[in-house]
Amino acid sequence: MALDAREHFIAVQKNGDGDLTAFKTSSGRILDYDQAKQEVQAGAIAGVNLFKGRDGEMYIRGDADGDPTNNLDALPRFDA
Repeated sequence: MALDAREHFIAVQKNGDGDLTAFKTSSGRILDYDQAKQEVQAGAIAGVNLFKGRDGEMYIRGDADGDPTNNLDALPRFDA
């Protein structure tokens, strides 16, 4: 199985409500939520996908692989 050369998210920022607001990639880039959505939609980020929420907005979530330790909410936090 070939390794995926795409970036992946290694850390997150959250607001006071616990919502994800920014992501750090494996190459060290910091993406705000909208930038991250664009990168995910373009296929540049491995291990995540977009889904449409009940409110009609698109959201980022980790690919379902049965491993809760790599869920986006479980990633370490980083400071701005």
